[in-house]
Amino acid sequence: MNPEQLKALQIKPDVKKRPERSVWIIFIGVALVTAVGAYYAWPKKQEERRLLEGQKQRPATTPGSNRISAAPEATNAVPKANGAVLTVSGYIVNRERIELSPRFIGVVKWIGVRKGDRVAKDQVVVRLDDAEQKAHLQEAEGRLANAKVAVNKAELDYERVKKLIADRIETPQTEDDARLRLESARASLQEVQGNVELARTYLDWTVIRSPIDGVVLEKLVDAGELVTPQSFGGGRGPSTAFLAMADPKDLQVEVELNESDLSKVFLDQVCRISPEAYPDKSYEGRVAEIAPEANRQKGTLQVKVQVREPDRFMTPELSAKVEFLAK
Repeated sequence: MNPEQLKALQIKPDVKKRPERSVWIIFIGVALVTAVGAYYAWPKKQEERRLLEGQKQRPATTPGSNRISAAPEATNAVPKANGAVLTVSGYIVNRERIELSPRFIGVVKWIGVRKGDRVAKDQVVVRLDDAEQKAHLQEAEGRLANAKVAVNKAELDYERVKKLIADRIETPQTEDDARLRLESARASLQEVQGNVELARTYLDWTVIRSPIDGVVLEKLVDAGELVTPQSFGGGRGPSTAFLAMADPKDLQVEVELNESDLSKVFLDQVCRISPEAYPDKSYEGRVAEIAPEANRQKGTLQVKVQVREPDRFMTPELSAKVEFLAK
């Protein structure tokens, strides 16, 4: 290659010199970007205060574990201002619900109460058709009269035989036969007397009386309906009960306790009861029953609180709030 060609390939000195203005522009731009980033990255005083407070409240980690231990939750084991250690909602129920049922198949002749009526103990509430029972009683009384006659005849025969034996007219065997006939007649009389008492019992069963002082919860039959003590299945068969009744002064509140609250409840514990419908009303109660086993699916245990001196505001099947008080 000749010298002229080499000279053509060389860069001129004025072109080789880099312009100083563009370099300064680049430096200034980088400095501005760095300043803006540092401004927004630097934490403010409020944020520093918030971070410090958060570090103070942050729960400590368990050594050797990555899990964070949760702060203990507040429980109601500590008595409140009103003395309650636990408050649970439940339902007001009758301690006993009594259903009057027949002792045999019969037809309702008369029923003298309606739903909601108050009844006294031994008050007649239902009468069954008693024609058949009266007929059986008359039949048994007739057999009783014949049995008494047979006993009288056997006694007379025995007295005659005893006299004949004293006069040496009859043999001792005749006396034994007469004595045995008298004992048989007396046994038959006793059997017939039992049949008479049974017939009178059946007749008495046709009159249904209230076993308690209470109120009629439900009327299950009407006059003319067939009733039976057995259920044959289906919904159109004979009724198995006349009435459902309960004592309105014997009420309980039935609650379901979580297993975590069982340690706060004990038998005969004093409670404060307030119906949800009348929150201004308050009644005293006591824990009367704690179920012997829990509900595995729900994880609960049934507890019944006996209500002391309930009144008309304590309506069964309504909800109520129960406060279990401290010792």
